[in-house]
Amino acid sequence: MADALIALGGNVGDVRATFADAIPAICDHAGATLLARSADYITPPWGKADQPPFINACIRIETALSPLALLRVLQTVEAVHGRDRARETRWGPRTLDLDLLAYDDIALAEPDLVLPHPHLFERAFVLVPLSEIVPDRLIGSRTPRDALQGLSADGIRALPGPP
Repeated sequence: MADALIALGGNVGDVRATFADAIPAICDHAGATLLARSADYITPPWGKADQPPFINACIRIETALSPLALLRVLQTVEAVHGRDRARETRWGPRTLDLDLLAYDDIALAEPDLVLPHPHLFERAFVLVPLSEIVPDRLIGSRTPRDALQGLSADGIRALPGPP
């Protein structure tokens, strides 16, 4: 079984309800076990600033699927929740964004998937929730906790209540 890290994000609709539905769907479709889930965090938009804030979280799962098969599951779950990658604006508003961040300690560079995620260590909105669940996990040559030290987490705050 592989240990995979997945980032969740969205800023359209009831994002927390979408997460509550999407996480079990990911586990069901991937034959996965949920090992950890971060809190939900409200975060400023990244890449395209003129849009509502996002809600972000991270999960850790255990699955027997290959990285590419897991990516297909994530894209299917996104589509079920209203994401249309062909019609959206890059870094624009979305109902659900699922990113495979890491899969065991595999380094992969395929046309459809690069692991670890190529922008992982540039994004505090991912590193804050990731640091909550796996602060000292070595991903590539860094840990989420160490990578977060060099970034601003301004405007990122945990939301109250159960995730």
